[in-house]
Amino acid sequence: MRLRLIKLRFRRRFRKSQQQVEDFSLHAEKQIERHFFKRFERLTSVKRFVAGWLTLVVLLIAGLVVQNILLSGYFQTLKPVPGGIYAEGLHGTFSTANPLYATNNVDTVVARLVFAGLFTYDDKNNLVGDLAQSYTVEEKGATYTVKLKSNLKWQDGTPLTSADVQFTYQTIQNPDARSPLQSSWQGIEVTAPDDQTVIFKLADPLASFPYNMTNGIVPKHLLKDVPVADLRTIDFNTINPIGAGPFAWQTIQVTGDDPTNAEEQIDLVPFTDYHGGKPKLQRFVVHAYADLDKMTKDFKNKKLNGATDLEKALPELQNKAGVEIHNYILSASTMVFFKTTAGILSDVKVRQALVSASDVPNIASKLGYPTRLVREPLLKGQLAYNNKYQQAAFDLVAAQTLLASDGWVKGEDGILRKGEQRLSFNLAVADTPEYRAVTLALQKQWKKLGAEVQLRYLNSADFQNTLSGHTYDAILHGISIGVDPDVFVYWDSSQADVRAANRLNLSEYKNSTADAALEAGRTRTLPALRVIKYEPFLRVWQTDAPALGLYQPRMLYMTNGSVAGLDEHVINASTDRFNNVQNWQIRQAKVTN
Repeated sequence: MRLRLIKLRFRRRFRKSQQQVEDFSLHAEKQIERHFFKRFERLTSVKRFVAGWLTLVVLLIAGLVVQNILLSGYFQTLKPVPGGIYAEGLHGTFSTANPLYATNNVDTVVARLVFAGLFTYDDKNNLVGDLAQSYTVEEKGATYTVKLKSNLKWQDGTPLTSADVQFTYQTIQNPDARSPLQSSWQGIEVTAPDDQTVIFKLADPLASFPYNMTNGIVPKHLLKDVPVADLRTIDFNTINPIGAGPFAWQTIQVTGDDPTNAEEQIDLVPFTDYHGGKPKLQRFVVHAYADLDKMTKDFKNKKLNGATDLEKALPELQNKAGVEIHNYILSASTMVFFKTTAGILSDVKVRQALVSASDVPNIASKLGYPTRLVREPLLKGQLAYNNKYQQAAFDLVAAQTLLASDGWVKGEDGILRKGEQRLSFNLAVADTPEYRAVTLALQKQWKKLGAEVQLRYLNSADFQNTLSGHTYDAILHGISIGVDPDVFVYWDSSQADVRAANRLNLSEYKNSTADAALEAGRTRTLPALRVIKYEPFLRVWQTDAPALGLYQPRMLYMTNGSVAGLDEHVINASTDRFNNVQNWQIRQAKVTN
């Protein structure tokens, strides 16, 4: 009985469970039918809904991308960045990197990049310290004390001290060294009381002395054991020079079959411990070309970043896309120097008339570049320059009247005569396009006065011989003046003597008043006093007219593309373009403002 009740109970539970399963299945079928199969008919509208949202999302993403691109142009700009290899072309050949002997175009560039001097110039052409931190001068102006910067190093890691400076200048003074700088350092005592101090004792006061301390310093520890007479020919000069400048020597490669087509490639790398900061360029490569046409071709083909000596190619290159022209005005004077000691130009009235008959502004306006006129033996803006003593302005009538009052009469050929004399002389000039244009203009202007001028166009070697030998009636030449007004070497009587070291008084000008003023002006250190002392010189120079001032010349430098840090300003020498070379940059990249 009990067993039967259990079976009945189990059957009831089983039927109940079975009924629950059937009910759940039926409910599930209804739900699937309601929520799945019946919604198939709404699938098309669902597709449109999903597609709409997806399209909106894509548009939003695209909008953000475009916005970022547009805003990046606003918040990011192209700016110079470190790196890149700079290749510079120079016409000439390399012979030495040693600053004690570097004189030609290529040598001075390499020496300037590898070596450093006590002083250099900033972008305003002011004298500033390079290796030197500062200098002081005692009251009389004959003793200068220079303090070096701290932690200076040579490119081999050796400390640079005052002993190196002393060694450099004592070597220059040694006649066995045969340095072209010797004449500027005669009679100067150089001592080094400690590692940071150099004392220069001059025989006489010299206000312009600090401007003499810009030449490169050489390492004593590498050269002290070399016989002085052998310094010009040692391997240090051409294979492994060690300096303290912005770039260190790496290699030199020479190509070409003979000297006429030789090309030298000098690779320089940044000096990491350079006291002015590690250069931003990755490398600096100097290409020296014996063949100017080859250099010009390489510049046109953009194998060079920059180049000098491209005056002849200027008309073609100045309109070439990407080429930038840099005109560095030099603190120098382009002048016609009249030989005052012989011939027709020894007559002061003839010289005065030639000056008055010269339309200098007209000549300068046709040079093709902006420059400054030269109207005195000093440059405008220089200490002691005085507008009161400018050379005579252009006045052809005044010039003709002056000569007529002196007995000059125009002949049938249009040339002035005075007795048996004809107003005729030769004008020597280096054969360059610029100088040809200038001298042809002067010849034409002076012909209107009644003067006959024979133009002597000379190649470089012949011109130098003519210049040094003073074998001319007049000569067109540019003289370097610099920042200081000390022009003693160009106008003092002693510098006209054949025994003078350089004989740079090209006019052979002799005037006792000028001599006294030049000596007084250079031996005073107070600027106001120097202005007063130079005034008599300016006055007699104006009256005596030993030369015709024309204009300040330029150093033409061309680049393919922009070079950040390469800024035009007045410089004293062509290599002064490198005064900021450690900051030159040729690469550009986008950076955030």
